[in-house]
Amino acid sequence: MLTLKDLANSIAAKLQGPFSEGAVLYGKKDGRLHRCRIVKVPEEVDKTHYEVTWLGSDNKVTGKALLKGEDLTGKKLPFTRAVLKSFIKDSTYRSFPWVLHDSLVKKHGISTAPPEELKSKISIQDGLVVSHRKRKRSDIEKNTGEVNENGFVHRKGNEKPEAQAVKYPIDDLLVQPSEEDQDLTERPSPCRDFYVPMDCVGNLLMVWDFCTSFGRLLSLSPFSLGDFENAICHKDSTPSLIVESYSALLRLLMKDNGDFSMAIENKKRRPKITAVTWTEYLCDFVETSCALKLSTHVSTIKRGHYGLLDINVKLEIFRELVDQVLATDIFREKLDEHIEERHALASTRRDEALEEGKKRREEKGHRKVGTDIKEVAVEHRPKSVASNHNGLNGVISEKWNGISPQNHSTVDSESERGVVPEKNAEKLNDANVLIEDTSNPSRRALKLMKIDIKEAIETKNTAQRKEYLEREMEKRIVRTNPLGKDRNCNRYWFFRREGKVFVESTDSMQWGYYETKEELDALIGSLNPKGERERALKKQLEKNYNKINLEIQKRSKEAAHRIAMEEDVVLRRSTRVRAPPRENPAFAFLKYVNKWKEL
Repeated sequence: MLTLKDLANSIAAKLQGPFSEGAVLYGKKDGRLHRCRIVKVPEEVDKTHYEVTWLGSDNKVTGKALLKGEDLTGKKLPFTRAVLKSFIKDSTYRSFPWVLHDSLVKKHGISTAPPEELKSKISIQDGLVVSHRKRKRSDIEKNTGEVNENGFVHRKGNEKPEAQAVKYPIDDLLVQPSEEDQDLTERPSPCRDFYVPMDCVGNLLMVWDFCTSFGRLLSLSPFSLGDFENAICHKDSTPSLIVESYSALLRLLMKDNGDFSMAIENKKRRPKITAVTWTEYLCDFVETSCALKLSTHVSTIKRGHYGLLDINVKLEIFRELVDQVLATDIFREKLDEHIEERHALASTRRDEALEEGKKRREEKGHRKVGTDIKEVAVEHRPKSVASNHNGLNGVISEKWNGISPQNHSTVDSESERGVVPEKNAEKLNDANVLIEDTSNPSRRALKLMKIDIKEAIETKNTAQRKEYLEREMEKRIVRTNPLGKDRNCNRYWFFRREGKVFVESTDSMQWGYYETKEELDALIGSLNPKGERERALKKQLEKNYNKINLEIQKRSKEAAHRIAMEEDVVLRRSTRVRAPPRENPAFAFLKYVNKWKEL
């Protein structure tokens, strides 16, 4: 029965947990944080000193110390509170009380019986949890008749109870079909022709989305989903796309002081991964970090037959590698940087919206003042119109510009005294805030970012400012969120650089996609806005409609170009002209070159 914020905070507190023996943390030493390991936890409750050993860069012990609990800092939580809130929303279909989806209940064997303390407040009807809300006495009298002293309701005569109007949106499964729903279009069936097995599509999308979203951090130039899928399924050899993807992820792991980097140091391998030695580093990773079932494939990789591995094994190794990269300090710092920059951009966008609204209100007020003055002038126009014409126009023009005649002296005196203009005053105010915020580095950094953003958009018009802020927000990727869910809790996804809307079933075992404008329009037209989930999904699809449509058009042009090239290859073969072996667009993934590779 907790609120979303309190529930997320309680989960975060449990994830942080108490400090235990052997945990590697950060402790305060000489005013700075240093890595340390707890070697002894205080046995008595009233004692709060922990015995720790300081760790060097190579995890060697450099000394011992006794530290208080408040001087120790654990590693960052595996999930932020924002991620926890999103996870809670995705896992439940209602709050107060929070109720899990049936698929999660069956998967984890969770009881569906309400707790004793909630049996008087909730009940289960048709498999759904329903709250018992007390209706007011006046509402009962109004809808059903009179209420006697004992609280029993007596209807007047043979009156039938009036049907209560349903306030939409409601839970999608509670929406009853009506005549209005006939206007909804039939939902098209999603296409399911993937090259990889259906149970591997989720891992395929996750790995591809991560590599393309954080390509700058990985020094890995982007590639299409189709090329990645073809490269994973290729068995004759190991395409350069796969080699570069593995190498980029392994390089970032080597920069982090984790188990993999220690294993590399112990084996005294060279710090540079090449197209020849990448299998050695991959085998080291599988042996040290992967599950036992994946370690059985190390011999196949060592023999140079990576392409012969099953597709699910390849994607399992990729997924494990991505999970390890997500936990590194390098990635977490980059993610924190993106979050701070997004906050600065969002704050600037809010300021722009407020300023635009203020200008609209001022213009509306000026128009109203001008209209009122004209009406007054017409009503009290003197007989000698010509003599007073110039004077009246002068008053109107001065009022229109927001300066009355009696205010001229004030404006002149302010300019003589050197009063700072509004824009310069704002800059001075920002500078003063920065001076005051020296004790709060994060707030100071946010203010500096906002100032840089404002300077970048200062010379742009309103439309260009909005476009610039949206474009910069998209560059700072934190995570890819689903667009929403339909009435059956199927998730809908849209990934950048791929002109498709993907559909994921509740158990994540079935995937499909829509790839044409007609299918997208039919999908939007089939969503019922009376349901909470479909209403939110429809809103997100309409919000991103132009962006999705642009990617669909780009993809259709590329497909038409690819078909034209394939026909050209067939034509040249039919005329007995030998085509180059890799000119066929179906093997375009073999031509991949990592343009962002570190030299």
